[in-house]
Amino acid sequence: IPLLNLTMACVACLLGYLALSLYDYLALSYVGGRVSWWKWMLAGMLGFAISNNAGHAVVSGGAIRYRLYTRWRIRGGDIVKMLTISGFTYFLGASAIVVISYFLIPHELFQNSVGASIGINALFIFCLVTLLVYFATTIFFHKKSIKIGQLKFQIPSTGMAFTQTILGITDSILAGLVLYFCLTPFVKIPFVVFMGLFAIAQSTGIFSQVPGGIGVFETVFLVALPDTVDKANIFGALLAYRIIYYVLPLIGMGSLFFIYERWLRSRMKRWLNEAKEKIPAKINRIKSEIRIRK
Repeated sequence: IPLLNLTMACVACLLGYLALSLYDYLALSYVGGRVSWWKWMLAGMLGFAISNNAGHAVVSGGAIRYRLYTRWRIRGGDIVKMLTISGFTYFLGASAIVVISYFLIPHELFQNSVGASIGINALFIFCLVTLLVYFATTIFFHKKSIKIGQLKFQIPSTGMAFTQTILGITDSILAGLVLYFCLTPFVKIPFVVFMGLFAIAQSTGIFSQVPGGIGVFETVFLVALPDTVDKANIFGALLAYRIIYYVLPLIGMGSLFFIYERWLRSRMKRWLNEAKEKIPAKINRIKSEIRIRK
């Protein structure tokens, strides 16, 4: 893969994770929470770096968000609401791309696999119904709420639903560009067709609940592309995509989180030492004041 393509893929990856951090900003706005900009960026990028690799986003990415946001005085119930809104943001964007791509992708690509053809039709119907139901809910039940256990979820406005969809689409397109730049040296494919394949492969991988959709994502691409294409080159491009979009952000954000934790621990030790110095002095001052009064 040419160095220029790898560089452009890395830039698209960085922009993609910046877009992912906006999920947390939107979710914070939904619950009325306020933290510094670098905090929601750290939580968002780190949370997605972990959940993209480990799968089960609510558990993996949710755990790190709970650790960070509770420290920043966001209540546990609000964190659950944030995770729910972020999940809907992703599925709205992915569903919109799948619905659009369904009409752009040549269906002959999947004629050789009956299972793939049936799966794509089922995925299209599911995504279309998801979009229609969500937007209908925001229109007809706006300003109402749904209570689940002890948590009360306010129905988002239609404007917020539109923002969620646009943000989800932007995130998916940037993620797709990472693979597109790695793939184009080996196969010439129109970007709209590619994005359709990417959205279907990514959605299939997520529904499979396999960590990172590994294996499932690659299979969809290898089945869809013509036999004339060198499969080894395609697999190499998919491997480069895995490294750039999954492994490098995990290493980078994990290192940043480690530095933040070390800095926070050293600051807490400094506060503790200062408290140990001040408390005895304050006790002695109080004792001396008591003696004077006596």
